[in-house]
Amino acid sequence: MNKKLIVVIMLMLALAAPFGIYPVFLMKMLCFALFACAFNLLIGYTGLLSFGHAAFLGWAGYMCGQALKVWGLPTELGLVVGTATAALIGLVMGLLAIRRQGIYFTMITLALAQMLYFVALQAPFTGGEDGLQGVPRGKILGFIDLGNDLTLYYVVLVIAIFGFSLIVRTINSPFGQVLKAIKENEPRAISLGYDVSRYKLLAFVLSAALSGLAGSTKTLVLGFETLTDVHWSMSGLVVLMTLVGGLGTIVGPIVGAVIIIMLENKLGDIGNWLANVTHIDWFNTLGDSVTIVTGFIFIVCVLLFRKGIVGEILTLTRKGQASQSH
Repeated sequence: MNKKLIVVIMLMLALAAPFGIYPVFLMKMLCFALFACAFNLLIGYTGLLSFGHAAFLGWAGYMCGQALKVWGLPTELGLVVGTATAALIGLVMGLLAIRRQGIYFTMITLALAQMLYFVALQAPFTGGEDGLQGVPRGKILGFIDLGNDLTLYYVVLVIAIFGFSLIVRTINSPFGQVLKAIKENEPRAISLGYDVSRYKLLAFVLSAALSGLAGSTKTLVLGFETLTDVHWSMSGLVVLMTLVGGLGTIVGPIVGAVIIIMLENKLGDIGNWLANVTHIDWFNTLGDSVTIVTGFIFIVCVLLFRKGIVGEILTLTRKGQASQSH
């Protein structure tokens, strides 16, 4: 199927979705989809496994909430403050982390993110374990009231499309080709004269900024920010989303985010439905076993779908096209 046709169909479904599904749930999925795509830009196309992306998501949310609630800034500036905060943290973290490779890079990002978690736990403006509550949505462009969920959904959709488009443009640009070269063979990229450290840092900061945009938008949607978003488990969750959907694919992280968020929010309803249909009471406990179910899905994907759902579909499609050509 033509790629442009697929994009048009997806866009039409996105425009119609809030009339059949709860808009706040859809907005949450869009935020996490953008977060997963931002993470995939780093690991899928640059080959850098960061375990500190929760810091960008959470701290952007905190600063956006602070800007809107306490400083009284317009909604657009609040989002910019959150995104800029994540980019700045990404710059500092990247300068320290890219000096190392492999597991050492990963552990440095995890250690720095956990430091920021404890700062968030102790800082007075974050609300500690209670979180930052009562963040106002305000108005976009000074006159579009975001108090209405449907209006806010379309604003979030525009933000998400902007983020996805930027990622796609980056991947297909000469800069993106260099990132792929670094992932495939870093010594060769160095021998060709590329400043690999600079490219890695730019990719890290861009990934952090887009993660921050997702975190800021999420705080705007839900009206609060908590320690959950800065905890290391959130970094693990985005890794899971990316692997389940398909590492190094454009659509994969979106699919992975949708699956994981739907499991977290709808698994209890699915369990109750299965219990009513099969008359097996055990299914009623599925809602309390989200981590077990997601862990099981992760194991299945690693064992059977090494390239993720979208990655396996693309591989099968290419094989089918190759067999037809012969």
